[in-house]
Amino acid sequence: MYADANGIRIHYRIDGRDDGPWVTFLTGIANDMRMWDGQVPYLADDFRILRLDSRGHGGTQATEGDYDFGTLIGDVLGLWDALGVERSHLVGLGLGGSTALGLAVDHSDRLLSLVACACRATMDPDLATIWPALVEAVQADGIESIAEPTVQRWFTDDFKAANPEALDSVRAQILATSRQGYLGSVAAFLTLDFGRQIDRIRVPMLFISGADDQRGGPPFVMDDLARVVPGARHVSVPDAGHICNIQNPDGFNEVLGAFLRQLVV
Repeated sequence: MYADANGIRIHYRIDGRDDGPWVTFLTGIANDMRMWDGQVPYLADDFRILRLDSRGHGGTQATEGDYDFGTLIGDVLGLWDALGVERSHLVGLGLGGSTALGLAVDHSDRLLSLVACACRATMDPDLATIWPALVEAVQADGIESIAEPTVQRWFTDDFKAANPEALDSVRAQILATSRQGYLGSVAAFLTLDFGRQIDRIRVPMLFISGADDQRGGPPFVMDDLARVVPGARHVSVPDAGHICNIQNPDGFNEVLGAFLRQLVV
C-alpha cells in the first residue's frame, strides 16, 4: 500500500489485529520492511503492525540530495497522520533506531513506547570512518558495489555459513535500495547528534543489542544509552550480530514481545 506524506509517496504495510494497539517498525540503511518479517507472526495476534520503507528504500519514493533526521522523522509522522495513527509503539534498528530516538525527543506524545535496537544516539568517529569508501563506491558503481561487504558486515561468520538463504534475502533488500536513498540516508546518519537530548524521552523504553554486534550498536553503547533515558533498560540478544532480529529472531522476539505485552492494558 502507498500513502502520500511529507511530500513523497511512502510504501507501507499493515498486518495483525485490527483493534490492537499500533506497533510501527523502522528500518536501517539499505534495509526495507522485509527485515521485520520474522516479528510479524509473533506479534500479530495482539498488535496492529505498521511497517514502512524508508525514503529511497524498497518501494518508497527517493528524493535527491542529503537527507536529515528532521526529514526522516517527518516521514514517520506524516504517514501516521495520513493513516490516522494517534499513538504507536515504535521499534527501529540501525538508522531506524536513531530516527526513533529523535522522534521521541520532541514527539513523545505520539508514542506508547520506544524500542531502539542496535543503534547510536551520536555519530561515533570510528563508525564514521567506514562510510566515505562506501559512498564513493555507490557514487561510482551503484548500490550493487556495496551489497556484499554490507551483508558480510551485519552478521557473524557462523551465521553466514549456516544461513545462505537469509543472506540472499538481505542482499535483495540492499539491491532494492535506490542510489539516492542510500546516499541521502548516509548523509543523515553522519549528522547524528541526539546524545545530549535523549534524557528528555518520557515513554517506556527498551534498548536491544545483538551480543556479537561489534560496530553498529554494540552492547556497551546501548548499555550507556539506557543509563541516560529515565527508566530505560537494555537487553542484549545472544548469538546475534548487528541485524539481531534476523540472526536470532526467537531471542529477539522473546525480548520485544515481553516488553510490549506488559504495556498492554
